[in-house]
Amino acid sequence: MGLLQTPPNAARAAAEIDKLPAYDARDLIPEGTQARLVLDGTVYTLRITRAGKLILTK
Repeated sequence: MGLLQTPPNAARAAAEIDKLPAYDARDLIPEGTQARLVLDGTVYTLRITRAGKLILTK
């Protein structure tokens, strides 16, 4: 295998990632910088920082 070739299992993993649903965080947080997400009754806070990073806290 050459240095620039992608290993077969990495290519397969990348193809699987492409099948996942994708959401723009700014669509989830249309006004402001925070949104609440609920999973199995647990509330999480999704926050967009001033630097444009995402933080998810419980």
